[in-house]
Amino acid sequence: MDFEIKQREGLIVFLYHLKNSRQLRKYGTIHYVSKKMKYVVLYVDQTDEKEVFSKLQSLKFVRKVQRSLRKDLKTDFGDEVGVLYKLTDEDREKYRTGRK
Repeated sequence: MDFEIKQREGLIVFLYHLKNSRQLRKYGTIHYVSKKMKYVVLYVDQTDEKEVFSKLQSLKFVRKVQRSLRKDLKTDFGDEVGVLYKLTDEDREKYRTGRK
């Protein structure tokens, strides 16, 4: 039996009332619930994402559903010093010698 990693998709579900947030468990995994802003971060399988998205929009207690933009964010920052900001001569010297 091989272990397969399933691709997941994040959905942000805005609710009218938080008491309905527990009902979202049957659609996916609840990752986070914001009490102040009344939204739930829900992870679903990528293959079922469109189907779950349309089902969530049709629920009466759901105000709005959005796809998470996390996959679109750049997460590889690299190890190169000086790419994000310009180094001064003094900073370059410290970086070369390993001083702090």
